[in-house]
Amino acid sequence: MIKYLIEKEFKQLFRNSFLPKLIFIFPCMIMILMPWAANLEIKNINLNIVDNDHSIISRRLVDKIGASTYFRTTDVPGTYDEAMRAIEVGSADIILEIPRNFEKDWMQGNTPDLLVATNAVNGTKGGLGSSYLSAIINDYARELRQESPAPLRAGMPLPRVVVSTQNLYNPTLNYKLFMIPALMVMLLTMICGFLPALNVVGEKEAGTIEQINVTPVSKFTFIVAKLIPYWAVGFVVLTICLTLAWVLYGILPAGHFITIYGFAVVFLLVVSGLGLVISNHSATLQQAMFVMWFFMLILMLMSGLFTPIHSMPGWAQWIARLNPLKYFVEMMRTVYLRGGNFADLLPQLGALSAFALVFNLWAVKSYKKSS
Repeated sequence: MIKYLIEKEFKQLFRNSFLPKLIFIFPCMIMILMPWAANLEIKNINLNIVDNDHSIISRRLVDKIGASTYFRTTDVPGTYDEAMRAIEVGSADIILEIPRNFEKDWMQGNTPDLLVATNAVNGTKGGLGSSYLSAIINDYARELRQESPAPLRAGMPLPRVVVSTQNLYNPTLNYKLFMIPALMVMLLTMICGFLPALNVVGEKEAGTIEQINVTPVSKFTFIVAKLIPYWAVGFVVLTICLTLAWVLYGILPAGHFITIYGFAVVFLLVVSGLGLVISNHSATLQQAMFVMWFFMLILMLMSGLFTPIHSMPGWAQWIARLNPLKYFVEMMRTVYLRGGNFADLLPQLGALSAFALVFNLWAVKSYKKSS
């Protein structure tokens, strides 16, 4: 019996000429465009430099900042007030003011002060921009200390601690390596969550669900037949994503593909089961679509996909523990970046298994079969 129900679901899926195209085109578009757009690196920061010294040292500092890919020197105004007007009209993000006698103070062994004024309307851009600029200035100061004559260096404070930075797991700081695995999770959630959410309620509106209700098909068999096609669609989407990540960006997991597919078996049951629960409780397609979208926004924003969960307030971190996407995102990033295996990810596997059991039992229980 279940064989014919599954066959019906596949025929119903492919009878719609748009859905098979969506299943293929949507992952391709997201994997091509989103890794470039969903990037939290801050670049092309508009910088105004007020150079009141006009010395060789100040000129070198301006050139060093201009050589950075993070800043774009839009103007060199004569006064600080002119630079502030540029921030007010939005043509500048940061002001660097070099004081008079900057070179003279340095050569005398004093510590000259530089002013960095940041437009903090966008807190992330302002904070990171000022940090980038401070790092460039500190690096320039070290260069000047090394170039200074020995007698002059003797009277200048030298750092006592040398910090050596080693970037583990992602030594090139490639942000795509962090973002692409999470985008795969987002795609699986949207496709394998929305399609089941619209399935049962679509049959309710079309009236075909009544033909199933008068058959001896059990509720469990009916739900399993609904799950399996979207479970297979999820594997197709995941394979497309893994292939595009390798072909377009040269990104391959440090771990094994078996771990990814093994977790996908459980995760696809989670999101498909959630979609069927929403579909069972919805009366119209519009209701199912809006309810699913409501949950999608919360699940994705609270999953650590774009922002770290540890940066959230304590109460938000507790809520995130009830989010199945959190555990699958952790798995994908662990396998891709650190080469984790099943033994390293048993807590995530246990959480996803619990979610899959709850949602699918709920889907079976909430399906109202009447004869």
